Amino acid sequence: MTLSPTPRSTIRRGSKRAATDRADLHAVLDAALVCHLAVVVDDAPLVLPTGYGRDGDTLYLHGSTGARSLREAARGVPVCVAVTLLDGVVYARSVFDHSMNYRAAVVHGTAVPVTDPDAKAHALRVLTEHIAPGSWDYARPPTPKELAATSVLALDLAEASVKIRSGPPGDEEDDVAANARWAGVLPLRTSWGAPESDPALVGDWDVPPHVVNRT
Repeated sequence: MTLSPTPRSTIRRGSKRAATDRADLHAVLDAALVCHLAVVVDDAPLVLPTGYGRDGDTLYLHGSTGARSLREAARGVPVCVAVTLLDGVVYARSVFDHSMNYRAAVVHGTAVPVTDPDAKAHALRVLTEHIAPGSWDYARPPTPKELAATSVLALDLAEASVKIRSGPPGDEEDDVAANARWAGVLPLRTSWGAPESDPALVGDWDVPPHVVNRT
């Protein structure tokens, strides 16, 4: 299924890097762990890192009910969510042609508060399993007080764009022909380290499989 760009989700600069398959959007969102939620508060832009999870073409955002950004977004004002994955730094022969390899998604829309208890529990499960797979069934479930203190918003993925850059530098032909400088890509890769147990644990504990086996 292809993305259906709107005037504000149409990529104009570097349009050749636009990805048009909705599967590309899902892949970027599923690979990242933090998004940046942008909303206007008191006539000024506010951008904050926010936890999220995806279920189909719905993006769930969550945070404290005291968070100003979520309170404003819940009022039905337009919001924008951005996710970026950095894959490497591109070292070109010229400073002008230096770049980065990345995968980025931008979503526009109006967030809807999730208040129905069953729907909210589902959304929080989606969020938890995205950020820390296996934790929803392992950890203690949220109490009514904790649920009341948590705000959950649903954002439709109908209006979104994806931009991807990969591969070697795009140097000018003269710079390539001169063969005077090294050029290439320095890949950036992230990996999980060894689990570090909480010092407050009493006794001997094995790290749960859903933690130690996470890839």
